[in-house]
Amino acid sequence: MITRDPYETLTSWNTSFHFCDWSGVSCGRRHRRVTVINLMSQGLTGSLSPHVENLTFLRELWLSNNSFEGPIPHELGRLSRLRFLYLDQNKLSGVIPTNLSGCSSLEELQLGNNNFLSKLTLFAVDDNNLTGGIPPFLGNITSMKLLSVALNPLGGNIPDTLGNLKSLTEFYSAGCNVSGTIPNSIYNNSLLTVLSMSDNQLSSSLPSDIGALLPRLVILQLRNNQLVGLLPRSISNCSKLKSLEMDYNNFSGKLEIDFSKLRDIKRILLQHNLFGHGEADEMKFIDSLTNCSSLQYLGLGNCRFKGELPESVGNLSNQLQTLNLGANQLYGNLPSSVGNLVGLIALSLVENEFTGIIPTTIGMLQNLQAAFLYENQFSGPIPDAFGNLTKLVILSLRANKLEGDIPPCLGNFHQLQKLELSNNKLSGKIPKSVLQLPSLSVLLNLSRNNLFGSLPNEVGSLKMLSNIPSSLGGCVSLSFLSLKSNLFQGMIPPSFSSLRGVIKLDLSHNNLTGQVPRFFEWFSLQYIDLSFNDFEGETPLLGVFKNSSAFSVLGNSRLCGGLKKNKRQPSQSSTSEHFLKVSYNQLLKGTDGFSETNLIGKGGLSYVYKGILDVGDDKYETQPSSKNKYSHQNNSTGTVGTIGYAPPEYGLGSEMTSSGDIYSFGILLLEVMTGKKPTDDIFIEGLSLHKFASMALHNGVSNVIDGDAILMQSSEANVEDIEECLASIVKIGVSCSMDFPPLRLKIKIVVHELKHILNVLQNI
Repeated sequence: MITRDPYETLTSWNTSFHFCDWSGVSCGRRHRRVTVINLMSQGLTGSLSPHVENLTFLRELWLSNNSFEGPIPHELGRLSRLRFLYLDQNKLSGVIPTNLSGCSSLEELQLGNNNFLSKLTLFAVDDNNLTGGIPPFLGNITSMKLLSVALNPLGGNIPDTLGNLKSLTEFYSAGCNVSGTIPNSIYNNSLLTVLSMSDNQLSSSLPSDIGALLPRLVILQLRNNQLVGLLPRSISNCSKLKSLEMDYNNFSGKLEIDFSKLRDIKRILLQHNLFGHGEADEMKFIDSLTNCSSLQYLGLGNCRFKGELPESVGNLSNQLQTLNLGANQLYGNLPSSVGNLVGLIALSLVENEFTGIIPTTIGMLQNLQAAFLYENQFSGPIPDAFGNLTKLVILSLRANKLEGDIPPCLGNFHQLQKLELSNNKLSGKIPKSVLQLPSLSVLLNLSRNNLFGSLPNEVGSLKMLSNIPSSLGGCVSLSFLSLKSNLFQGMIPPSFSSLRGVIKLDLSHNNLTGQVPRFFEWFSLQYIDLSFNDFEGETPLLGVFKNSSAFSVLGNSRLCGGLKKNKRQPSQSSTSEHFLKVSYNQLLKGTDGFSETNLIGKGGLSYVYKGILDVGDDKYETQPSSKNKYSHQNNSTGTVGTIGYAPPEYGLGSEMTSSGDIYSFGILLLEVMTGKKPTDDIFIEGLSLHKFASMALHNGVSNVIDGDAILMQSSEANVEDIEECLASIVKIGVSCSMDFPPLRLKIKIVVHELKHILNVLQNI
């Protein structure tokens, strides 16, 4: 009912006029039903009628800036077509009807500046698709105790007005795409127990006295932002803190928090920051963690920490489940006290500089399910004590200096799904017990060792090598068996026919003989590499062998047959055409050394030539067509790509993909870092720019970095930091330029890692 209408807006609201002609009313053209009511700023006084439920076609209701009183009628919740509801700047009171959720088409809701909000203590709109920023008016609801706007693409900044919420105890704005700085007013809310602003683009530093300003914090979540500066020592004052999640930021300097005061802490996630400072006591803070008896997760990976891991690491909580120290610069022996961490489920020490033997006490970690020790310098044999870790699901020891036989006790891993022992100095034969593991369902990589003998029949027992469980994250569809670069000899045993679930199989660079088994034609293989062995006879034609980019048999001089060229057919592109595989030397000869007389055109990164290729008894005259493909006299076709920069699958007829772009980017990155082009004369007989850079990662990247390409100011104090950054860039280039497309880095990871390296360099 309207009690006051100062502007006589509603004088037309009578039976003398059709309701579609009333002031502020709009109707649909087809059914002549009310779709819009707009009475904003008309000075109206009165209450909202419950009969609004009869306007079933109503899409917009605009009543802002009037003096409506009383409750919001719950009948509004029956308007399923309502898209815009603006009731702000009135005198409405009571509770907000819970059945407003019945307005299933609602896109915008404004209720601000009404009396009913004066008693509001909880405001939660998380996990929707709300936009337009966090409304500043929320800061006027001083009764608010919990405010959650998380998981909405809101954008904008965090408003200063939120500092007025003196009763606020919990604030959630994670995943809202907010940017800018954290307003200082937020720290006025001294009753806060939860401050969660992860997964945004916040870029400020934290106040040094945050622990004094917010002493009641139980959960502090600021992960995955762009925060900088020191991690304040005053966090030690937050004695009730249970979760400290500051990972994936740019915090730097010495880690000075006294963790011994945080006795209730369960989660400390600091990985992917810039804490390393090069002082002798860099890892001393581990000592203070020994008082954290409830600690379950400790993440310190990718932080530039340098030094020896103290023995006190073994005094950490026996409730510790995850310990991540990977991708730092830790060196020396792994303390034997690590065996005291009997609660560990996951241990990551990857990409450090640990030396010496793996301590036998690791066998005491009988709850361990994932052990990542790859890319260190561990030496000596694989300890028999590993056999006690019967719950292991993943064991990765690749790229160390381990030697001796593979211990048969690894056959005790009855839950093992992934085993990586590649790039070591292991010798002897593969134990049958390992090959008979029924659970091995993800990856077996024994490549680049000194293993010998014939391929064991027991390999056929690995029938479970098929799909990867979704819990293993990035390895979405890879099943991998690699025995490459060993000394295996003899024929591929018939038992291999049981491996029907394998997706990638690599037996290259061995001394295998005999024929390529026909049963591979019936596998669901995405890629098979049999190159550089001594196979003979005909190459199969079916299954994976129908796709020339999905297999390699190079370096088997006694093989014949295989994919046949499509001769003397009309020069038309079709899905059935085959592609000619041409070596660089053939191109060099066919173009007369890339003579200028054969140069047709050039661009910013490439040149186009014509030439005549001699391949067997055939001659191919190449020239570009209007569709950017080469046409040949025998009408075979092949995709154009800049030699050395295009991925190998393009040269074999595959369509262009984003994965191919990643490959080209990786090669360009390696060219920039090394000053060498992929077509330089040194890259012959199997040596490529990718392989050249990959070997340098193990032999010293500084030896291959092009001094003219990388111009940086360095001193004795920062030279190691700079070299580490350069090595990281080369590693990205190598990971992007893998021959097999699924093994290449995703662009999101590339961008993140390059940003991280940039932040490191800017702080040197």
